[in-house]
Amino acid sequence: HYTADTSLAFSSVANTCRNVQYGWLIRNLHANGASLFFICIYLHIARGFYYGSYLYKETWNTGIILLLTLMATAFVGYVLPWGQMSFWGATVITNLFSAVPYIGQTLVEWAWGGFSVDNPTLTRFFALHFLLPFMITSLVLIHLTFLHESGSNNPLGISSNCDKIPFH
Repeated sequence: HYTADTSLAFSSVANTCRNVQYGWLIRNLHANGASLFFICIYLHIARGFYYGSYLYKETWNTGIILLLTLMATAFVGYVLPWGQMSFWGATVITNLFSAVPYIGQTLVEWAWGGFSVDNPTLTRFFALHFLLPFMITSLVLIHLTFLHESGSNNPLGISSNCDKIPFH
């Protein structure tokens, strides 16, 4: 039901909320579910800080890459309804790339698909919002693989190798 076109995006979201059976519920579950998911992610990071999980470099770094990918997915999803907040959010956040020396303005124009935030930007963000979850799934598997290799931390801070059954 969503249309990734600057003249139709907002009305297609409004139409889904008003005229599709339980469309309002699906949209709100999607938006608020993402917020709840981020709360869980931040609690997971806080637990990692508390128990010193950052000492396991590979696991921690894959988690950071995963967090950045999640934030990118949330950002492009935020832009999709194409209201005023979405438009200006896309404009301001993508303009941050212009601070990169030498290639900044080229990065901005590449992200925009032109010289301003417009239809190509919305189309690209819609494609990214669809494709990034597949990348996130792969990163989660990599993160879990590193976690399996290093073992997880526990509140007692003791090794739990005696409780483990060999995996391979």
